[in-house]
Amino acid sequence: MSNEERFTAEEWHRRLAVSLFNETWTYIEKPDRTPAETDRMIHMAHASRYHWEQVGKPINLGRGEWQVSRVHAISGHADTAIYHGMRYLQILEENGIGDWDVAAACEAIARGYMVAGDSEKTTEYLAKAREACKNIKDSDDLKVIEKDLETIQVP
Repeated sequence: MSNEERFTAEEWHRRLAVSLFNETWTYIEKPDRTPAETDRMIHMAHASRYHWEQVGKPINLGRGEWQVSRVHAISGHADTAIYHGMRYLQILEENGIGDWDVAAACEAIARGYMVAGDSEKTTEYLAKAREACKNIKDSDDLKVIEKDLETIQVP
């Protein structure tokens, strides 16, 4: 018998979703990504989101959309960043999910509009994110969102 681990399809998808999501962060946080690393980061974020779709709950799908939006924003792909930020917000609304996720979705959309150079929409979604911050219960979650919002500059 082989020493290989055996997983159900669900376990396999879940492990890949988590692993890819976490590894994507190493590239998000890397200041000097090569073009190949940027491509890898984008592909990993999309792959993680796909695997979450197989086994995750709406919250996992939404947060996967957030990460996809972020990697596209930092890669200069404004339209794609906005699209995935909007998908995150839609998933939250369809499933009655609130708290910090709403602020994070608005942050993602604002960031996409910042990359697009749209000052009006950036300002609009920054305001929505700040308003949503009023509903964040956990102070640590609030600090994370506020830190992200500080990195968005109105063009």
